[in-house]
Amino acid sequence: MQRKFSMVAALVGAVLLTGVAATAASAATGEVTVFETETTRLTTYADPSGCYKLPLAAHVLNNHTDRPVRIYGDPFCAGPSVTVQPGFGSHVAPGSGSFSV
Repeated sequence: MQRKFSMVAALVGAVLLTGVAATAASAATGEVTVFETETTRLTTYADPSGCYKLPLAAHVLNNHTDRPVRIYGDPFCAGPSVTVQPGFGSHVAPGSGSFSV
């Protein structure tokens, strides 16, 4: 029984370590920039990974990373999305949108 528990614990540990390594490796290299207005500095997300709420006045998102970026109409990165490939940009609707990498 003790041996079986040790084997299961080792397996679970290996799976968790693999998941952590995969998460760390999934971060994009580069940055996503968001334009709001002519009087506001660009909002920059360096080496993004995960879900980000867009600024309230967001107008244009540019993808300067090595991964596709998905833009959502809600603040939780859920529902329908538009994919912005590396080196491209997209207009975004002002309001409570989000993006993920």
